[in-house]
Amino acid sequence: MKIRSPFDLGSWVVIGITLVLFIWALFEKGLTHDLLLEAGVFMVSVKLIIMSYKNSLMAATIDAKLDRIAAEVARQGPRGESPATPRVAGEAATRPAGSGPARP
Repeated sequence: MKIRSPFDLGSWVVIGITLVLFIWALFEKGLTHDLLLEAGVFMVSVKLIIMSYKNSLMAATIDAKLDRIAAEVARQGPRGESPATPRVAGEAATRPAGSGPARP
């Protein structure tokens, strides 16, 4: 698995723009009630970025698990048997798969 940056370029751009606008609003509005509104907007942006990052980590984890499952299914073969599983006594080795149970 390759090592990734915690945030992609788009997240850094959003963080930067939001921070610049927050600081600008801080100087423009001063320490008034409107600062709480600006801080709320900033916190929502940060929360959305964190949720996006966690979502991408979870997707990568699920993708890795699905790859392991696919490799295990491919290893077991078309009938779901592992290579070391012996055939049932009386089952014809040349019988095509899906032709039903072996007849006595």
